[in-house]
Amino acid sequence: MKIMLVEDNEAIIMGLEYLLSQEGYQVVTARNIAEASVILAKEECVLILLDIGLPDGDGFELCRKIKRQTQTPVIFLTAREEETDVVKGLDMGADDYIVKPFRNRELISRIRGVLRRSGKGNPVLRCGDIALNTETGRVTRCGEEISLTKLEYRILGSMMSCPGKLFTRDEILSDIWDISGNFVNDNTLSVTIKRLREKLGDNEGRFIRTVRGMGYRVEH
Repeated sequence: MKIMLVEDNEAIIMGLEYLLSQEGYQVVTARNIAEASVILAKEECVLILLDIGLPDGDGFELCRKIKRQTQTPVIFLTAREEETDVVKGLDMGADDYIVKPFRNRELISRIRGVLRRSGKGNPVLRCGDIALNTETGRVTRCGEEISLTKLEYRILGSMMSCPGKLFTRDEILSDIWDISGNFVNDNTLSVTIKRLREKLGDNEGRFIRTVRGMGYRVEH
């Protein structure tokens, strides 16, 4: 899948090109609006990462042009954090607005989220020999289907959407609170993680890692 990056900062360009390529995306880079317009005319991209302050104009204007001509998702990636700019960007149709400096894993997670919502993302999350299909709800290990409860599926899906990221226990509890409308306490979370590991064949905790005193993370 091809992503267009519209950015004039060379250090950010190099970092994002490496990050996105590691996640399996092909990156085409435009350093100004003129270059971006040329790319838009001849390339089909699944998503556009767009800065606001560009050498030859305003990223807001480019976003308007993109949204008039295509259905391609746009994520603003900018140092401008004023509320008026965020509201302006979202009101004109941007699919997300991320302020620099950003965290790499969060950026990747939000890109995946935008792509899923737009119908352009890969519905299958993979980490090692575990695969989770967000469309069918099927979870497999080495091709063999694993039956999970709704709570187990929600926890696994959250962590697999951002492998390597530390999820605190509070974050996980907050995320799963509304599944059944019932309160999920800390002990229930511990028991659910234990059962999930057993079902995944992860009895030694090498896939779902415990970070003592903090939370959990899923290994790549």
